Amino acid sequence: MDLRDLHDLRDWLPRALGVAERWGGRFGPYDGHDAHRVGSEAFTEAFERLAKRMDDNYPFFHPRYAGQMVKPPHPAAVTGYLTAMLFNPNNHAAEGGPATTEMEREAVAALASMFGFDAHVGHLTTSGTMANLEALYVARELHPGRGIAYSSECHYTHERMCHVLGVEGHRIPVDAYGRIDLDALEGALRGGRIGTVVVTTGTTGLGAVDPVHEVLVLARRYGVRVHVDAAYGGFYAVLGRAGAGGVDPAPWRAIAGCDSVVVDPHKQGLQPYGCGAVLFPDPRAGRHFAHDSPYTYFTDADLHLGEISLECSRAGAAAAALWLTLQLLPLTPDGFGRILAANRRAALRWADLLGACEELELYQRPDLDIVTYFPATAGRSLSSIDAASERLLRAGMSAEGDPVFLSVLRADADAFVGRHPGVVRDAEAARVIRSVLIKPEFEHYLPTLHSRVAELAAEARVAP
Repeated sequence: MDLRDLHDLRDWLPRALGVAERWGGRFGPYDGHDAHRVGSEAFTEAFERLAKRMDDNYPFFHPRYAGQMVKPPHPAAVTGYLTAMLFNPNNHAAEGGPATTEMEREAVAALASMFGFDAHVGHLTTSGTMANLEALYVARELHPGRGIAYSSECHYTHERMCHVLGVEGHRIPVDAYGRIDLDALEGALRGGRIGTVVVTTGTTGLGAVDPVHEVLVLARRYGVRVHVDAAYGGFYAVLGRAGAGGVDPAPWRAIAGCDSVVVDPHKQGLQPYGCGAVLFPDPRAGRHFAHDSPYTYFTDADLHLGEISLECSRAGAAAAALWLTLQLLPLTPDGFGRILAANRRAALRWADLLGACEELELYQRPDLDIVTYFPATAGRSLSSIDAASERLLRAGMSAEGDPVFLSVLRADADAFVGRHPGVVRDAEAARVIRSVLIKPEFEHYLPTLHSRVAELAAEARVAP
């Protein structure tokens, strides 16, 4: 969030307060209560303590921060969230938030269209974890007694949710690019114990995109469902389905033929935490969440969102934030796609720079916008690379005058040596540096970032 964004918020946030004040004035005056009021002096003192504690943060807004999948929300999302938050709607039922319920339906319909769903049932969630839980819950209900297969590179939530649901999990190896191995998957499917396969479009480690189109054909051959975990990379469907930005269209177009999909607007979608979403192209999937409540669902509505969700209370403000953002940045190549294309151009450009760099080596060329690399070391052993990666990470974070904030990814020996046969295998694993280029500003800042990381790598190589 640069200074222009802050200027926008200074303009729009007072307008958000005005919306609530004008609306509230329709209902006439009433006597307030002193029970929850605090004095201005006490509020000031407490707020100053809060402000001081917020100094203990990383600069997620700045391209110096190239670590995790974190960035500030768009000013439109902040404005939409605060405006609705002042009303504090609950999107569990229409009576809890009539306006934001409709906004959620419209925003979810836009997400469904992004994936090519003609019909759908779905809703926003508080996280991708909860969204995946709902998708796997439906998978269990549709194929009772059959397990769920997922790759060894998928998000750990799938294995954990299999335990929660009491479903057998099947861990499938990956190929040389971190994508689910099709031969290993078919071998597992032959046993007849699997009911659903999870594919990932943008793994959280490497950003790898599973071959959804090939998995779908294979799964259908064995009568198996396919769930798409697009929590991180899902918005790239904007480019992928259109064949834009150099993104391979085949996996993204195949999502329309899958059985469920999860996407996190609080990652690529410029939303504040937490905002996930789960979608099913078959509206009949909603029946698996059917329940009744003696004190809700009393207003007229075609469908209350709580009737198609495992979650109950959910912030209507999250729906308002996403809805307003999509009004300004539609899910098209010329709308949201411009952001994603800039992210990916930066990642591919950095991969090219790393390929010609003496201090750093590219670990794997990116599919989307996650770049992995490691310091070049004299011994070219896993142990020396691991130690140098650790030194680089710490040195970058602790450099007060010129800091860089990165992250690391643990790569096991087989995966590492498979990509880099010349590396000496003297350890079971080694950490590599991982940078998530989730902000379009990286496209402009990349030369500075690359130069600084290369400088740190040179220092890490000669350190004891």
